[in-house]
Formats: sequence, C-alpha cells, structure tokens
Amino acid sequence: MTRVVLYGVGSPVVADVEESLHRAGFALAAGIRNRPVVSHLSEDAHEVALQEAGDDLRALPYLVPLFTPAHRQQAACEALQAGFEQPFILVDPSVTAPRRIDLGPGCYVNGGCSLGAASRFGAFVFVNRGASIGHHADLAEFVSIGPGVVLAGHVTMGRGSVVGAGATILPERTIGANAVVGGGAVVTRDVPERCLVLGNPARIVRRDIGGYQGLAVT
Repeated sequence: MTRVVLYGVGSPVVADVEESLHRAGFALAAGIRNRPVVSHLSEDAHEVALQEAGDDLRALPYLVPLFTPAHRQQAACEALQAGFEQPFILVDPSVTAPRRIDLGPGCYVNGGCSLGAASRFGAFVFVNRGASIGHHADLAEFVSIGPGVVLAGHVTMGRGSVVGAGATILPERTIGANAVVGGGAVVTRDVPERCLVLGNPARIVRRDIGGYQGLAVT
C-alpha cells in the first residue's frame, strides 16, 4: 500500500485530504507539523514535528493540504528544502475523470468533482468539493478552486488565481495570475491579473490586490 505524508496539519482541508487518501486506498504515513498550530488530523493519525521527521518519512510522496495558493507555494518550497522530493497527485475516487488529462505534481482533487477532457493542471493545483471543470481547462501552478465552482470549456487560469465557492466562469474566459473571483460570481469577461471581481455579472471591485488574502504566488 502506498504511504503518503501530509506536509502541514493546520488547515481544515486536512480532514478532506485525509478522507480522500482513505477512499483511494492509500495510507497516511504521517502529518508533518511545520508550524505551531492546532492540528486538523484525525485522532488516530500519526503526527510528527518537522525537525523530528526521519529519512523514512522524507522519502515518501507528500501532499500540501492548504487552500491559499501562496501558503501552498511556501509550504511546497519548504518541503523540498527539508528533503521531501516527491509531490503526490491525489484524485478522490468519487471524481468523474476523463481518459485524457494532464495533472501536475502535487495536485489534489476533492470528492464529487467532475473533470473535463483534454485539460491541463499545473503543479499543486487544488480543486475543492463538488467543482465542475470543463473540457480544455488550462490551470496554471498553485490555482485554487473553491467548492461547487463551475468552469465552462476552454477556461484559462493564471498562476496563483482563485475562484471562490459557487462561482461560475463562462466559456473561453481567462483569469489572470493572482486574480480572485469572489464566491457566487458569474464571470462573463476576462479578469486581469491581481484583480478581485464580485457579482453577477462579475465586476472588478479592486485592483492590485497582490493575490488571495493579499498574498501573491511568485
């Protein structure tokens, strides 16, 4: 049985990632506590402080269970520097997935999602529960998709961009790098990089936001 490490234990999405591992038949070897935070691992999961992680754990594939793109990038870089060299790809078994899709290292797709054919996901893309990703999607590195999001066909998302829960992106739209689409928005036009859009139809309400939570993926 493949054993997987979760690098970081402080985000609530840890619970979902742990369940996806279980459903997919993978074993959680350990959760790595890389920050002094409250753990969201299950009570029976093994937790190890980063400084106490041995070579046996560092040799295993790992996932970064964090939704915020900049935090995910920082943790992925930290994991590599700490000797974790095998980003894992995890697609929940409940996901409807096509035969042709390109998933980069470190990608995670939560339960109940639908993935369109001929799509490309860059490294460490995070797709949350019940999202529907249309055909020919092109999601750059460290993109985050919230629960219940709908991306129509031929949608392009730049590095570190985020789509909030329940938002809809119409066909052939482009979301720029580090842009944020607010929850429930309906995007009918391209969104420039580092912009926040809200509403139906979505309008730019802030520019030069840096990124989700004001933090840019570099």
